[in-house]
Amino acid sequence: MTDSHPYLVGLIGTGVLPSLTPPLHMAEARALGLTYVYRPIDLTALGVDPARIGEVLTWAERLGYDAVNVTHPCKQSVLAHLDRIDPVAAALRAVNTVLFTPAGRIGYNTDTTGFAAAFTDGLPDAATRHVVQLGAGGAGSAVADALLRLGTERLSIVDLDPARAGTLADDLGARHPLSVVDTARPADLAAVLATADGLVHCTPVGMAEHPGLPLDAALLRPELWVSDIVYRPLDTELLVAARERGCRTLSGGRMAVHQAVDAFALITGTRPDPDRMTVHFLDLVSSDTAGDLRVGPALAR
Repeated sequence: MTDSHPYLVGLIGTGVLPSLTPPLHMAEARALGLTYVYRPIDLTALGVDPARIGEVLTWAERLGYDAVNVTHPCKQSVLAHLDRIDPVAAALRAVNTVLFTPAGRIGYNTDTTGFAAAFTDGLPDAATRHVVQLGAGGAGSAVADALLRLGTERLSIVDLDPARAGTLADDLGARHPLSVVDTARPADLAAVLATADGLVHCTPVGMAEHPGLPLDAALLRPELWVSDIVYRPLDTELLVAARERGCRTLSGGRMAVHQAVDAFALITGTRPDPDRMTVHFLDLVSSDTAGDLRVGPALAR
């Protein structure tokens, strides 16, 4: 397939120069015969205050960018500079993909759709009667909304900041009245997990720069499935400990791939191949940390 339109895409945020998203998009574009240039716009490297996100969007628009992905710390502040926001992104009050169109700037959130697709793909028959989520930040908000859209009956949110957890729970409960959304203190995690079907981890703990476990591994039991949104490394200490205890696991790599799949489709109007993008992704990370991203019939071909 060929497309005469040359795409120019950017990634706006702080510390984004090492991001795998640009090469992931460009590898898939090459496979589809598209001309596609994706460059990080690192606000830290450029010495630009993130508060100037509106100006950065204007620069990108005037320079001919077709779209930008937006990451920390601009996913919420960017809202004020858009002409239209997709309903799901508006409900989350966070945008990570902006299209520059003749009708104006349109914002979407592919973090939440990406997690939903990753969960359906990686844990297709997992029970979601009661799910415990660690972390109530921006990523946690996107993941929690996805879990509730997928039919989670009870979602218990645990965060070091009880007020933040409470605010998120109230917001989610108002938008998903058929589900129960409650909170728990970290000290009560053992009791909450004892009745749960699954655990989702949405904090930075486990990243290369924040090593460690977000909870006592003794709380994990074989009946519990465990999902981690951290993908560098793919095999976080949490996932390793969970697999050692017989838990089914879902790595953050699947969410990373599926959010990129959704963003690519929005930008180009062409649906990419998720399996091929997974291969691209694995080519970008160390093969010895591929973890459970390699598991599953959809990825075995």
